[in-house]
Amino acid sequence: MEVKGNRLLLLIGTAWLFDALDVALLSFIMPVIKESWQLSAGQLGAVGAVTSLGMIIGALGCGYLADKIGRKPVLIATLLLFSIGNLLLTLTPNVGWFLVVRLITGIGLGGELPVAAAVIADNFTGTKRARMLVLVDSFWAFGWILASILAFLVMPRFGWRLTVLITALMGVYALLMRRHLPDPKPITSHKLGFGPALKRIWSTEYRQTTICMSILWFVIMFVYYGLFLWLPSVLVLRGFSIVHSFGYTILMSLAQLPGYYLAAWLIGKLPRKLVLAIYMFGTMLSAAAFGVATSETMLLISGAWLSFFTLGAWGIMIAFTPGQFEVSIRGMGMGFAQSIGRIGATIGPYLIGILIAIGFKIPAIFAIFVGALLIGILVVLLGLRDADR
Repeated sequence: MEVKGNRLLLLIGTAWLFDALDVALLSFIMPVIKESWQLSAGQLGAVGAVTSLGMIIGALGCGYLADKIGRKPVLIATLLLFSIGNLLLTLTPNVGWFLVVRLITGIGLGGELPVAAAVIADNFTGTKRARMLVLVDSFWAFGWILASILAFLVMPRFGWRLTVLITALMGVYALLMRRHLPDPKPITSHKLGFGPALKRIWSTEYRQTTICMSILWFVIMFVYYGLFLWLPSVLVLRGFSIVHSFGYTILMSLAQLPGYYLAAWLIGKLPRKLVLAIYMFGTMLSAAAFGVATSETMLLISGAWLSFFTLGAWGIMIAFTPGQFEVSIRGMGMGFAQSIGRIGATIGPYLIGILIAIGFKIPAIFAIFVGALLIGILVVLLGLRDADR
C-alpha cells in the first residue's frame, strides 16, 4: 500500500505541478506582454481571466465525463489539451489570438484537477485520503517555484515564447508518465447522465454541501487568482523592476511548501473544519498586511505568509471536497464546485485590472479580498458538514 501510495502521489501530483506551472508562468508573462503589446490594465485583466473561463467549462464537463467514461482517459486527455494549447501559444501574433488559445488551454487545466482529486479519493479513505489529497496538492508549490525559476533565468534572455515552449515539452513527459496510472476501480452503481447527475448533487441530501463547497471554492479561487496572477505586476507597481519582482516571487513561493505540509499533519490531529478556518483566517490577515506593506521587508514577510496560508487552505479544500459526494457523482460534485470557483478565478484578476485602471489603490483592492475571506470563514464554521463518503 505504501509503494502504491507513493507511486500514485507522484503520478497524480503532476496534475497540480503543471497546472501551477501554467498559472504562475502566466502571471510572469502578463507584465511582459503588457509592455510589448501596449496593453491597458483592462486588457491585462482579460488575459488573466480568460483561462479561468475555460476552466469553468473544463471542470464541469470533465468532472462529469470522469464519472461516465472513467478517470484515467479523461485525465490523460486534459493533459494533452494543455500541452497542445501551450504549443499553440508560442505562435500567437497578438493579444486576440493569445486570448483564444488561453481559453482552449483553460478547458484542459480546469478539467484536470477535479478528475485527479477523484482518482485519489477512489483509492484511499479517511485520514489517509485527506493527507494524500493535501500532499498531491503540494505539487502546486513545486510548479509555482519551477515557473518562477524559468521566468527569472530563461525569460529575460530568451523571451516568453521559448519559456512557454519548455512547459509544453514538460507536459509531453508527464503525459508519458500518465500511461502508468493504475486502472480505476469500476463504478458499480448506475452511471447517471449529465442532467440526472447534476440533479443528484442538488438533491435534498447534497444541496447544503453543494452550496457550501461552491461558495468556498469561489472564495478560495477569487482570492488566489486575483492576488497571485497579479503578484509580479503589483510588485512592479510598488516600484520593483520586473526581474527583481521575479526574485521576490521565488522567495515567497517557497513558503507554500511548509503551508501544505503543516496542513497535512494538522488534519490528522484536529477537526478539518477548524484547520480550514485557521488557514483562511491566516490568509485574511496576510492579505491585509500585504495590501498595506510599504517596505521590502514587509512585502517579503507578508507575501510569504500569504503563500503559506492561501495554498494550505487550497490543499485542505482539495482534501474536503471529494469525500462530500458518493463515488458515482464524485467527479460531477467536485467539478461543479470547482466550476463555480472558476467563476471567482475569472472575476478576481479581471476585477483587479479594472480597479487599477480607474484609480483604486492597492490597499483598497486588497480590502475586497479580506471581505471575501471573512464570508468564507463564516461558511466554514456555520454551514460546512465534515462528511467523508
